[in-house]
Amino acid sequence: MIPSVSDRPVAPPPAGTSRPVIGVPALDRIRRARPRPAAAPEERCELCAEPIGDEHGHLVDVQSRSLRCVCRGCHILFTADGAGGNRLRSVPDRYAAFPELELSVVHWETFQIPVSVAFFFENSSLGRTVALYPSPAGATESLLPLDAWIELTATHPELTALVPDVEALLVRADRDGRVECYIVPIDACYELVGRLRTSWRGFDGGPDARDELTAFFARVRERAASASGGRPSLPEATS
Repeated sequence: MIPSVSDRPVAPPPAGTSRPVIGVPALDRIRRARPRPAAAPEERCELCAEPIGDEHGHLVDVQSRSLRCVCRGCHILFTADGAGGNRLRSVPDRYAAFPELELSVVHWETFQIPVSVAFFFENSSLGRTVALYPSPAGATESLLPLDAWIELTATHPELTALVPDVEALLVRADRDGRVECYIVPIDACYELVGRLRTSWRGFDGGPDARDELTAFFARVRERAASASGGRPSLPEATS
């Protein structure tokens, strides 16, 4: 058995010399003096550098298609039309369900999307609606046939209420032909893409990705129901 520090005999120092004896109290002081891991840096607004919490708003950079984390003040600043030369736009927090949206399997196939989930939004830089879907590489753009989108908006003019660049139509189709459709903030779509990218395994995503997808849509469903007081909600069409 190896004796503890306090049990070991300490040889007396030679005559005329002295040396410190490292006992338990001294070791405790050394341990306390060791550098500790640095705390994670506090997240700050990417515009004004103010501290922000985990729950914060986002801005979309229309030109680079990137998101910026911002404080409440900067988020409000860019809600007005034309603010920042229309390059930066605040992402709203609206969730709305489309329980009456009829999208057949045939119609879904006209969008040429190889997976069961996609989101559609108007890209103001391109001047058209684009469709993206999750993949192991991140958000992948589908070459959306213009006629298919025009046909959908003609049948459901509520879709014209989508705010360009910052709101999206999020669609999930299952194997039985049932379709869930929601208007969501664009940052929610990219959150879904990130979650699926990190959990994706194999050709079809695997069970972890499917669990992430199910949990995500459960939260979206809850947010949409809460926003409408528990009733299905449809945004009003723009004139």
